[in-house]
Amino acid sequence: MFADERMLRIIDIIVNSFLPMLKAGIAFTVPLTLISFFLGLILALLTALARISGIRALDAVARFYVWVIRGTPLLVQLFIIFYGLPSVGITIGPLPSAIIGFTISVGAYNSEIIRAAILSIPKGQWEAAYSIGMSYRQALKRIILPQATRVSVPPMSNSFISLVKDTSLAATITVTEMFRIAQQITATTYEPLVLYCLAGFIYLIFSTVLSNAQGRMEKRLDRYVEG
Repeated sequence: MFADERMLRIIDIIVNSFLPMLKAGIAFTVPLTLISFFLGLILALLTALARISGIRALDAVARFYVWVIRGTPLLVQLFIIFYGLPSVGITIGPLPSAIIGFTISVGAYNSEIIRAAILSIPKGQWEAAYSIGMSYRQALKRIILPQATRVSVPPMSNSFISLVKDTSLAATITVTEMFRIAQQITATTYEPLVLYCLAGFIYLIFSTVLSNAQGRMEKRLDRYVEG
Protein backbone atom coordinates (compact mmCIF):
# COMPACT_ATOMS: atom_id res chain seq x y z
CA MET A 1 0.00 0.00 0.00
CA PHE A 2 2.79 2.38 0.96
CA ALA A 3 4.69 1.57 -2.24
CA ASP A 4 1.59 2.31 -4.34
CA GLU A 5 1.09 5.66 -2.65
CA ARG A 6 4.72 6.59 -3.18
CA MET A 7 4.53 5.61 -6.83
CA LEU A 8 1.43 7.74 -7.31
CA ARG A 9 3.17 10.64 -5.61
CA ILE A 10 6.21 10.32 -7.85
CA ILE A 11 4.03 10.20 -10.95
CA ASP A 12 2.18 13.29 -9.74
CA ILE A 13 5.47 15.13 -9.17
CA ILE A 14 6.72 14.21 -12.64
CA VAL A 15 3.48 15.29 -14.32
CA ASN A 16 3.33 18.58 -12.44
CA SER A 17 7.05 19.35 -12.82
CA PHE A 18 7.63 18.47 -16.45
CA LEU A 19 5.88 21.47 -17.98
CA PRO A 20 7.46 24.15 -15.71
CA MET A 21 10.89 22.67 -16.32
CA LEU A 22 10.30 22.41 -20.06
CA LYS A 23 9.11 26.03 -20.18
CA ALA A 24 12.23 27.16 -18.30
CA GLY A 25 14.34 25.21 -20.76
CA ILE A 26 12.66 26.82 -23.75
CA ALA A 27 12.69 30.30 -22.20
CA PHE A 28 16.22 30.28 -20.79
CA THR A 29 18.31 27.18 -21.57
CA VAL A 30 17.88 27.15 -25.35
CA PRO A 31 18.24 30.95 -25.86
CA LEU A 32 21.21 31.01 -23.48
CA THR A 33 22.86 28.25 -25.51
CA LEU A 34 22.20 29.84 -28.90
CA ILE A 35 23.20 33.39 -27.91
CA SER A 36 26.36 32.30 -26.10
CA PHE A 37 27.43 30.00 -28.91
CA PHE A 38 26.87 32.64 -31.60
CA LEU A 39 28.80 35.31 -29.69
CA GLY A 40 31.43 32.73 -28.79
CA LEU A 41 31.97 31.87 -32.45
CA ILE A 42 32.62 35.53 -33.27
CA LEU A 43 35.11 35.73 -30.40
CA ALA A 44 36.66 32.42 -31.47
CA LEU A 45 37.17 33.62 -35.04
CA LEU A 46 38.78 36.87 -33.89
CA THR A 47 41.03 34.97 -31.49
CA ALA A 48 42.05 32.45 -34.14
CA LEU A 49 42.86 35.22 -36.61
CA ALA A 50 44.91 36.97 -33.94
CA ARG A 51 46.86 33.76 -33.36
CA ILE A 52 47.78 33.41 -37.06
CA SER A 53 48.18 37.14 -37.76
CA GLY A 54 51.93 37.16 -37.26
CA ILE A 55 51.58 40.22 -35.00
CA ARG A 56 53.29 39.30 -31.75
CA ALA A 57 51.16 41.53 -29.51
CA LEU A 58 47.89 40.11 -30.86
CA ASP A 59 49.22 36.59 -30.71
CA ALA A 60 50.36 37.05 -27.10
CA VAL A 61 46.99 38.44 -25.99
CA ALA A 62 45.11 35.64 -27.76
CA ARG A 63 47.40 32.98 -26.31
CA PHE A 64 46.97 34.38 -22.79
CA TYR A 65 43.18 34.47 -23.14
CA VAL A 66 42.99 30.87 -24.35
CA TRP A 67 45.46 29.72 -21.69
CA VAL A 68 43.49 31.29 -18.84
CA ILE A 69 40.03 30.21 -19.96
CA ARG A 70 40.99 26.65 -20.89
CA GLY A 71 43.01 26.28 -17.70
CA THR A 72 40.29 27.30 -15.23
CA PRO A 73 36.88 25.71 -14.51
CA LEU A 74 33.84 27.29 -16.11
CA LEU A 75 32.12 27.35 -12.71
CA VAL A 76 34.95 29.44 -11.27
CA GLN A 77 34.70 31.86 -14.20
CA LEU A 78 30.96 32.29 -13.63
CA PHE A 79 31.51 32.93 -9.93
CA ILE A 80 34.19 35.53 -10.66
CA ILE A 81 31.88 37.37 -13.05
CA PHE A 82 28.74 37.25 -10.92
CA TYR A 83 30.00 37.15 -7.33
CA GLY A 84 33.54 38.50 -7.64
CA LEU A 85 33.22 41.59 -9.82
CA PRO A 86 30.74 43.38 -7.48
CA SER A 87 33.59 43.65 -4.95
CA VAL A 88 35.31 46.06 -7.34
CA GLY A 89 32.15 47.95 -8.20
CA ILE A 90 31.09 45.99 -11.29
CA THR A 91 27.68 44.40 -10.91
CA ILE A 92 26.26 42.27 -13.72
CA GLY A 93 22.88 40.55 -13.66
CA PRO A 94 22.55 36.76 -13.54
CA LEU A 95 21.58 36.21 -17.18
CA PRO A 96 24.17 38.62 -18.67
CA SER A 97 26.80 37.06 -16.40
CA ALA A 98 25.92 33.62 -17.72
CA ILE A 99 26.07 34.83 -21.33
CA ILE A 100 29.45 36.46 -20.76
CA GLY A 101 30.84 33.38 -19.00
CA PHE A 102 29.65 30.91 -21.61
CA THR A 103 30.70 33.18 -24.47
CA ILE A 104 34.30 33.52 -23.32
CA SER A 105 34.45 29.78 -22.70
CA VAL A 106 33.11 28.92 -26.15
CA GLY A 107 35.43 31.51 -27.69
CA ALA A 108 38.54 30.03 -26.13
CA TYR A 109 37.82 26.40 -26.99
CA ASN A 110 36.48 26.99 -30.49
CA SER A 111 39.29 29.38 -31.38
CA GLU A 112 41.69 26.45 -31.33
CA ILE A 113 39.35 24.45 -33.56
CA ILE A 114 39.11 27.31 -36.05
CA ARG A 115 42.85 27.98 -35.95
CA ALA A 116 43.64 24.33 -36.60
CA ALA A 117 41.12 24.27 -39.46
CA ILE A 118 42.68 27.33 -41.09
CA LEU A 119 46.18 25.92 -40.72
CA SER A 120 45.01 22.64 -42.27
CA ILE A 121 44.33 24.38 -45.59
CA PRO A 122 47.32 23.82 -47.90
CA LYS A 123 49.58 26.84 -48.40
CA GLY A 124 49.08 26.41 -52.12
CA GLN A 125 45.56 27.78 -51.64
CA TRP A 126 47.01 31.03 -50.30
CA GLU A 127 49.56 31.19 -53.09
CA ALA A 128 46.92 30.59 -55.73
CA ALA A 129 44.79 33.39 -54.28
CA TYR A 130 47.73 35.81 -54.24
CA SER A 131 48.66 34.85 -57.78
CA ILE A 132 45.33 36.13 -59.09
CA GLY A 133 45.68 39.41 -57.25
CA MET A 134 43.75 38.75 -54.06
CA SER A 135 44.74 40.51 -50.86
CA TYR A 136 45.21 38.65 -47.57
CA ARG A 137 41.70 39.59 -46.48
CA GLN A 138 40.13 38.56 -49.78
CA ALA A 139 41.97 35.23 -49.81
CA LEU A 140 40.91 34.57 -46.23
CA LYS A 141 37.28 35.44 -46.87
CA ARG A 142 36.76 33.85 -50.28
CA ILE A 143 39.14 30.90 -50.31
CA ILE A 144 40.41 29.87 -46.88
CA LEU A 145 37.50 30.40 -44.48
CA PRO A 146 34.89 28.54 -46.56
CA GLN A 147 37.15 25.48 -46.63
CA ALA A 148 38.13 25.86 -42.99
CA THR A 149 34.48 26.13 -42.01
CA ARG A 150 33.66 22.75 -43.47
CA VAL A 151 36.58 21.26 -41.54
CA SER A 152 35.73 22.95 -38.23
CA VAL A 153 31.96 22.46 -38.09
CA PRO A 154 31.96 18.78 -36.98
CA PRO A 155 34.20 19.31 -33.90
CA MET A 156 32.36 22.52 -33.07
CA SER A 157 29.14 20.50 -33.04
CA ASN A 158 30.51 18.69 -30.01
CA SER A 159 31.25 22.02 -28.39
CA PHE A 160 27.71 23.15 -29.10
CA ILE A 161 26.15 20.09 -27.48
CA SER A 162 28.48 20.43 -24.49
CA LEU A 163 27.28 24.00 -24.06
CA VAL A 164 23.67 22.82 -23.86
CA LYS A 165 24.61 20.74 -20.84
CA ASP A 166 26.95 23.36 -19.37
CA THR A 167 24.10 25.87 -19.16
CA SER A 168 22.96 23.97 -16.06
CA LEU A 169 25.84 25.75 -14.28
CA ALA A 170 23.88 28.99 -14.68
CA ALA A 171 21.69 27.76 -11.82
CA THR A 172 24.61 28.43 -9.47
CA ILE A 173 24.38 32.15 -10.20
CA THR A 174 20.58 32.22 -9.77
CA VAL A 175 19.58 32.14 -13.44
CA THR A 176 16.11 30.60 -13.48
CA GLU A 177 16.92 28.11 -16.21
CA MET A 178 15.67 24.55 -16.21
CA PHE A 179 18.01 23.07 -13.61
CA ARG A 180 17.29 25.96 -11.26
CA ILE A 181 13.58 25.15 -11.50
CA ALA A 182 14.37 21.50 -10.75
CA GLN A 183 16.25 22.59 -7.63
CA GLN A 184 13.38 24.78 -6.49
CA ILE A 185 10.84 21.99 -6.94
CA THR A 186 13.15 19.56 -5.15
CA ALA A 187 13.25 21.91 -2.15
CA THR A 188 9.51 21.51 -1.69
CA THR A 189 8.97 17.89 -2.76
CA TYR A 190 12.13 16.29 -1.33
CA GLU A 191 12.47 14.04 -4.37
CA PRO A 192 15.92 14.93 -5.77
CA LEU A 193 16.46 11.66 -7.63
CA VAL A 194 13.18 11.91 -9.51
CA LEU A 195 13.52 15.57 -10.42
CA TYR A 196 17.18 15.50 -11.36
CA CYS A 197 16.55 12.46 -13.56
CA LEU A 198 13.67 14.37 -15.14
CA ALA A 199 15.97 17.34 -15.73
CA GLY A 200 18.52 15.03 -17.32
CA PHE A 201 15.83 13.61 -19.60
CA ILE A 202 14.81 17.09 -20.75
CA TYR A 203 18.45 18.04 -21.38
CA LEU A 204 18.71 14.86 -23.45
CA ILE A 205 15.70 15.96 -25.50
CA PHE A 206 17.21 19.40 -26.12
CA SER A 207 20.60 17.94 -27.00
CA THR A 208 19.04 15.51 -29.45
CA VAL A 209 16.92 18.15 -31.17
CA LEU A 210 19.81 20.60 -31.43
CA SER A 211 22.15 17.84 -32.63
CA ASN A 212 19.77 17.02 -35.45
CA ALA A 213 19.52 20.69 -36.37
CA GLN A 214 23.30 20.93 -36.32
CA GLY A 215 23.53 17.89 -38.60
CA ARG A 216 21.20 19.45 -41.14
CA MET A 217 23.25 22.64 -41.03
CA GLU A 218 26.42 20.65 -41.75
CA LYS A 219 24.79 19.03 -44.78
CA ARG A 220 23.66 22.40 -46.14
CA LEU A 221 27.12 23.82 -45.52
CA ASP A 222 28.70 20.95 -47.42
CA ARG A 223 26.44 21.60 -50.40
CA TYR A 224 27.21 25.32 -50.24
CA VAL A 225 30.97 24.80 -50.15
CA GLU A 226 30.89 22.19 -52.89
CA GLY A 227 28.77 24.50 -55.04
